[in-house]
Amino acid sequence: MTGTDARPHGRRAKRFLLVAAVGTLVLVLVVGLLWAMQRSMIYLPSGGEPPPAAEVIETAEDVRLETDDGLEIGGWFVPPRGEDRQAAVLVTNGNAGNRENRTFLARALADEGFSVLVFDYRGYGGNEGSPSEQGLASDAQAAADHLAERGFTAARTFYFGESLGAGVATGLALERPPAGLFLRSPFSSLADMGAHHYPFLPVRLLLREHYPVAEQVARIEVPTTVVSGEADGIVPPEQSQVVANSASDLFEEVVVPSLDHNDAALVHGPEVVEAFVRLADNVL
Repeated sequence: MTGTDARPHGRRAKRFLLVAAVGTLVLVLVVGLLWAMQRSMIYLPSGGEPPPAAEVIETAEDVRLETDDGLEIGGWFVPPRGEDRQAAVLVTNGNAGNRENRTFLARALADEGFSVLVFDYRGYGGNEGSPSEQGLASDAQAAADHLAERGFTAARTFYFGESLGAGVATGLALERPPAGLFLRSPFSSLADMGAHHYPFLPVRLLLREHYPVAEQVARIEVPTTVVSGEADGIVPPEQSQVVANSASDLFEEVVVPSLDHNDAALVHGPEVVEAFVRLADNVL
């Protein structure tokens, strides 16, 4: 009677278990790093503290905004350079750079007769603090408070949210509805963005930040314009379309041909500014 040597099978089983254990360990490490470092992947402040406002835009002034959790953050107030429309635009920035990068946008809106407030979130533009979804919401509230102190009522205030700032603007609009809401390159939610860029990771289970833009815009009953770039490689245009389709009071959806996320024409170009003016003219 011939027996079967079980040792080769045992060795293969041990190798399999070892490989499985190493693979599991690597996955746990990757997931742990994603959990711990996700905010540093979402928020990308750069450029340091901007120069004084008047050095960049004539007649602009530096402002300090007090948040409800005790921070002081910097911003620029830019008065109208064209015929004064007696209306203000609160710009909520995307996830990179600082307010100096919004100089051309602020000038273009001011040239159309709007007062413009651009500001930096906590952790951006030399501000103290660390960015988070709740923190940015507090920062936007402080900016809205500042405009109210200058006499701009909700009926004369517009929110202009770009990319991540679209999530900030929609969150603010739920608390303090503006006259109109303008969203440039919005994603449907941060979870949708994460799943798009990292399909191999359980992003939806790990995210601490949410920014549910499509869900929020469906509950905001103010005229809303959504602008996207046809060739956007960061925020899929399909996600911006979801936001437009979800808006409870969509005024206009504008898809600008051939433009990517950070192309100057999509950030502050004529088609974008003209779309904003159309929204404002519909309201004022």
